[in-house]
Amino acid sequence: MAEDSEAAAALSRSSATSSVWSRVSRRGAVLGAGGAVGALALGGLWSPAALAAEGEANGVAVLKFHTMAPVTGAFVGAPTNPDGGTPIRGIHGGGLPWRLRAADGELKADGSLRVRVRGLVLAAGPLAGTNPIATFRAIVSFENAAPIFTASVPASQEGDAEIEARIALPHPGFAPIIFVGPGAAPAWFAVTGVM
Repeated sequence: MAEDSEAAAALSRSSATSSVWSRVSRRGAVLGAGGAVGALALGGLWSPAALAAEGEANGVAVLKFHTMAPVTGAFVGAPTNPDGGTPIRGIHGGGLPWRLRAADGELKADGSLRVRVRGLVLAAGPLAGTNPIATFRAIVSFENAAPIFTASVPASQEGDAEIEARIALPHPGFAPIIFVGPGAAPAWFAVTGVM
């Protein structure tokens, strides 16, 4: 009889174990299938290409700013700093310190760029308080691409300018920085950031 009891207990354990495994297996299969379907759906909805296309169609802002920092200190280029100063992404600051009263702008995913500067003038030297440069342009720098230069626009002696352009953005494009500099040289007088 003891043998029959042990056999019945073993059979019962075996049934319970197989029942647990079949529940886990069925649950795993359902969750696995559901997870795969969910991943495919999410992947289709959130692919970089889909976002880029949607952003371009809607003009979504990639970067919007309400301030810029003028070139000062260690960022001032030659001749003030004989070593050329500290570049940002390979672009050197102008050769004298500048100051800025106001700036704002926006870069959209469709490549639309708008930058407005007010009072971007020299902060030192005999022409301090004025802008001796006839034209400004924007320089857009992405971490993973060469800088993009806009066409030059007129700049007033008071340092006011409006830059509007359409540029070809890199895809993918990471960590954009926008500079304002002279119309003819690869240098900058103001950059997105704060002082």
